[in-house]
Amino acid sequence: MTAALISWGKGRRAAAAIGAVSLGLLTLSACEKPTSLATVTVGSTTVQAEATPGCDGDGKALSKKAVTACITKKGGKTITVHPGEQVRVGVDPEVAKSGWIVIGADPVMREPSKQTYRSFDADTLFMQQNPQTGQTSYSKDVTLQVAELGGGGGPKTMWHFTLKQKD
Repeated sequence: MTAALISWGKGRRAAAAIGAVSLGLLTLSACEKPTSLATVTVGSTTVQAEATPGCDGDGKALSKKAVTACITKKGGKTITVHPGEQVRVGVDPEVAKSGWIVIGADPVMREPSKQTYRSFDADTLFMQQNPQTGQTSYSKDVTLQVAELGGGGGPKTMWHFTLKQKD
């Protein structure tokens, strides 16, 4: 009688384990691949964002139409910046392998970076230069764009953040 109870208990545990594994596999198969994150840190404040909706080429270069739409997008997560502070931008290692750039009020990087982290002077990010007069002005807020580059130099993925200047 005891032997029957022991084998019945083992069978129930085995069935429960198989059910748990099956449920776990089913759950994993329903998940989408997570998008890469970009991170902006100012002082002790950090914000992270997934790719901006409509600006993720899923590993392929964005179409010209998508790039135009993504460049004109405003917003994203907001972070406050004091004049003279350092703005630190970080990307996932996979993004760094492809190369990435940062655009503030104007482009701020001469060459794409293969590093996972870069620092920028806040004043540079808020600076705008009038192409006709050459005069420099400063914006009170700016959409910071982080773009992962593809093989042809065009963006594959873009993230948007709003930097607000605090006086």
